[in-house]
Amino acid sequence: MNKRLEKGERPVFPKRAVVTGGMPYGNKSLHFGHVGGMFVHADIFARFLRDRIGEENVIFVSGTDCYGSPIKEAYRKLRESGYTGTIEEYVSDNHEKQKKTLQDYKISLDIFGASALGKTGMMHSRFSAEIFNRLYENGYIEKLSTLQFYDEDTDTFLNGRQVIGRCPIPGCTSEKAYADECSLGHQYMPSELISPISALTGKKPILKSVDNWYFCLESLIDMMKERNDALRRYSNTRRFQLDVIEESLKKPSIYIPRKNMANQEELEHFFPMHETMDEEKKSFVQFIFADLDARDAAKKVLEERNIHYTSGKTLVPFRLSGNIDWGVSVPERDGMEHLTFWVWPESLWAPISFTKAYLEDMGLPEDEWKKWWDAEDAMVYQFIGEDNIYFYAIAEMAMLTALKYSKGKQPDMEKINLPHIISNRHVLFMDTKASSSSEIKPPMADELLEHYTPEQLRMHFMSLGLSSKSVGFKPQVYMPQEERTGIDMVLKEGNLLTNVYNRLIRSCFYAAQNDNNGRVPSNSISQAILDLSEKTVLEYERHMYNHDFHRISYVLDDYIREVNKHWVNGVRDADKSGDAELRMQRVADCFYACKVMAILLHPIAPDGCEMFREYMNMDKSLWNWDKILEPISSYVGDLSEYELKYLLPRVDFFKKHESQLMPSEEA
Repeated sequence: MNKRLEKGERPVFPKRAVVTGGMPYGNKSLHFGHVGGMFVHADIFARFLRDRIGEENVIFVSGTDCYGSPIKEAYRKLRESGYTGTIEEYVSDNHEKQKKTLQDYKISLDIFGASALGKTGMMHSRFSAEIFNRLYENGYIEKLSTLQFYDEDTDTFLNGRQVIGRCPIPGCTSEKAYADECSLGHQYMPSELISPISALTGKKPILKSVDNWYFCLESLIDMMKERNDALRRYSNTRRFQLDVIEESLKKPSIYIPRKNMANQEELEHFFPMHETMDEEKKSFVQFIFADLDARDAAKKVLEERNIHYTSGKTLVPFRLSGNIDWGVSVPERDGMEHLTFWVWPESLWAPISFTKAYLEDMGLPEDEWKKWWDAEDAMVYQFIGEDNIYFYAIAEMAMLTALKYSKGKQPDMEKINLPHIISNRHVLFMDTKASSSSEIKPPMADELLEHYTPEQLRMHFMSLGLSSKSVGFKPQVYMPQEERTGIDMVLKEGNLLTNVYNRLIRSCFYAAQNDNNGRVPSNSISQAILDLSEKTVLEYERHMYNHDFHRISYVLDDYIREVNKHWVNGVRDADKSGDAELRMQRVADCFYACKVMAILLHPIAPDGCEMFREYMNMDKSLWNWDKILEPISSYVGDLSEYELKYLLPRVDFFKKHESQLMPSEEA
């Protein structure tokens, strides 16, 4: 690394890294939120790491989440409308569509698997059994008899999205709640769902007792608190994510509306030991208990007296199994047969299954995956949407810990290398939350490519600032004509490439061709450009380490515009004075800066940057961060013998979409 970059403290990156993107369900194509809200950010970081620590040291993995009630329910409706294919064919079709969309957006996955299909499906089934058996042997799995929704008219147990109601968690703003979780990720027992309706018949289902396997998530609450506190003190984990986790780690509690309690003092007499939070201004009283058993005893008291209550957020046993036939089989234990995994737990370890499949295809040993997921010098970065924090940042962390320690043994958190979770806020369509299950139907990701290039969209999605707040995506092409005023904000960041940077590169090439025999001038680089480049690289690297992608947009904007000003002012002064040496100095300075820009932009706008590399007649060592501030001669040797590829007039490195071109540009 150039000595100028050794000043001060710089972020340290792992020796090896796995990057994962949250897995889309296999019942649909990708809408813009899948790509713009998560996949683009994951891809930018994966591409950066390949340049920063070596592409052989990075695996970028995701895949289609094939199982679960959403797929089963969508397939049922499709069959009713005349579809004749199998559920495997249905999921496979969607998997291939998702795969193509991601490729069209330049999402550079090393493997995009499918939990039910092909080699990744077989590996996932095998690895799921291994996970279950290890958790069972470590004492973290218990058999519980709980109530499950049952549709009497169809003689069917209902799972997940086959039941729709209202979330019982106080203050929840979810538009929809399902059998045991709402659309915002809140967890509860099925018996707590308000106003349940069967999606099969539109009638109210009954509750029947059924046995299932559960992971003892609540037994690790102290470990999770310790970890969350440590992350808050020492890590760059997003603050809102830590707040969401903390909310779920509260002690079990019950909320009772004041109007439901004729005699609060008498009622409390029958409760187990508890703490009472009675704030005069609030319409309810909160009762806090030491553990779930105490809370459940209090619930029984309330139910016997027909008193309405709601449960507060806390960790509850995490369901592992169900009776849906479309799922990964659970190993038979203790007479429990013919069960399948609930889709959420098995989807949490699916990226490990896919990593194993990828490494096996490379001819590596069966336990090679541990060097990527477990080793001290490795790190897993998981990009998710904020609705899934509970599953990835709590349930997954607890399960990965439980795989290493027997129940009752205190985990040594300093010796467990758990994934780093990067959760993004929502991408809104205009100013409204949009999802495939909401009233506002978002544009599909493929549709956007009819109006914008992948690089324009990647630049814009990166800039939205989803690390701290939900942000509206407002493409003018989806607005009424009368509302289309000013610049299309989707193009704002892309214009930095298609206009400013594109023009700067071309100017350098044409100047070299016209004034220096198609060669880069051998002048030493101006100190002002060296200092500006060093400052930019350090800021960029810090923001990339913290996954503050929108701040990278600001850094790039400042750098590109400042260098462009250096070019324009220098050439103007050189032309006025007839100073050919000043002109060559500016050409040398800006070639150097364009090289640095290309390295910084390579993870974001890869095609245009690869075209720049091609015209510079350089190999892929250009992307190596060890030389990011080195002169061009350090890559190619003597500049007097090094020739650039000839650039024809009006060739663009960063292109606009054909729909944005003026007639003269099309010609």
